[in-house]
Amino acid sequence: MSFDFDTSISRADTDSQKWQKYAGRDVLPLWVADMDFRSSPAIIDALHARVNHGVFGYARPVKSTVDAVVDALAARYGWQIDRSWIVWLPGLVCGLNVTAQAFAQPGEEVLTLTPVYPPFMSAPKNSARGSAQVPWVLTGGSWQIDWPALERAISPRTKLFYLCNPHNPLARVWRREELTRLADFCVRHQLVLCSDEIHCDLILDRALPHIPTAALSPEIAARTVTLMAPSKTYNVPGLGTSFAIISDPALRAQFVRATSGIVAEVTSLGFTACEAAYRDSEPWRQALLTALRGNRDFLLDFLAREMPAVRVEAPIEATYLAWLNVEALALPDPVAHFEKHGVGLSDGAFFGSPKGRHVRLNFGCPRTLLADALNRMKVAVAAASRR
Repeated sequence: MSFDFDTSISRADTDSQKWQKYAGRDVLPLWVADMDFRSSPAIIDALHARVNHGVFGYARPVKSTVDAVVDALAARYGWQIDRSWIVWLPGLVCGLNVTAQAFAQPGEEVLTLTPVYPPFMSAPKNSARGSAQVPWVLTGGSWQIDWPALERAISPRTKLFYLCNPHNPLARVWRREELTRLADFCVRHQLVLCSDEIHCDLILDRALPHIPTAALSPEIAARTVTLMAPSKTYNVPGLGTSFAIISDPALRAQFVRATSGIVAEVTSLGFTACEAAYRDSEPWRQALLTALRGNRDFLLDFLAREMPAVRVEAPIEATYLAWLNVEALALPDPVAHFEKHGVGLSDGAFFGSPKGRHVRLNFGCPRTLLADALNRMKVAVAAASRR
C-alpha cells in the first residue's frame, strides 16, 4: 500500500493555528509542531464511520480502544502495561500541568533540562510552583547532560523532574545508560519523574530504539508518570486525545485527584482516531518515517551546501523538528528576519536558548514546501551577511 506525502494540501483558509498565524502574508509556517500531511486513511475512514453514526454524547473509551494502545506499546517497545494504568487526558500539556499540581506544592520546584518544549517551564509556574533548569551541553557533536550541574540544582524544594523522551527540540533519542542514570538520580532524590514520550513513535535513526522510561525497572516505574498521545505521529493534535500511564496505584490516585473538576473529557472522535491510529495505521506510520527521513536528509544536505552559516549541531535522531544554530548571522531577532523573507520559524528563546542563537524548524511537510522554505531562508541568510 502506498501513501501520499507529496501532495500539498492548502490549510491557509482553515482553522489551522499554524497557518492562521500568517494569514494574509506570504510566509510559509514551519513553526508549531503539527504536520502538513493528511492523517492516516484508516483514521479518516474511522472518523467518517463515527460521524455517520450521528450521536456524539459524552464518551468513554471502549475495550477495543484501550486494547489498541496496550497492544501497540507491547509490539513496539516490549512494554507490557495494564489497562488500569491509563488515565485519559484531552492533551499532553494538560498532563504536564496536572503533574505539577499533583506532585509539587506551591513554592516547590520542578526540574528539567533546557532547551526544552516551553510548557516544561511554564506548567509549574501556572500553579505557583517553581521551574528550575539545567542547560544541556554540546560535547563532540552530541547533546549531553551536565551531571554535576544537575546534582547542584537539587534543593529541598525539588519534588519533580520533567523528562522529554525523545527530546524536543534537540531531536535526541535517549540511550539506556542515560535513562538508567537519570532514573537513579530521581530515586536517590525521591523525585517523581514525568516522562513526556509524545514523539516516541517518530524515531528516525533506525539504530536507536525508543525506551519507555517506566520500562527500565519496577523501582523507577513506581515513581514515573508517562505521557503519550497519537497526536504528533498521526497528525491529529486538533482532536485532543492523550493519556498518562501510571503503574503505581497511589501515584495514579494522586494524579487523578489533581484532575478533578478542571480537566475536560476526551471526545468520541478523539477516542475513534486514537484507536484507528494504534490499531490500523502502522503501515502509514512506517511510510511517514520514510518521508521524514528523506526530508531530514534533504534539509541537512541543503544547509551544508547552501547555508553553512546555519548549523545543525547534533544528529536529528527523532521527531520532525530541526534545532538550528543561527548565531553566526548575528541577528538580534532571527525569527523576525526569516519572517521578513517568507519563512515562519519558532524562536529558540522560547525553549530556553539565549536570544538570537537558535530557531526550530518543522520539516513535517511535503518536500516542495520544504524546498521553497529553504530557498527563502537562503535569501534571508544572504541578506543578513550584507548587513
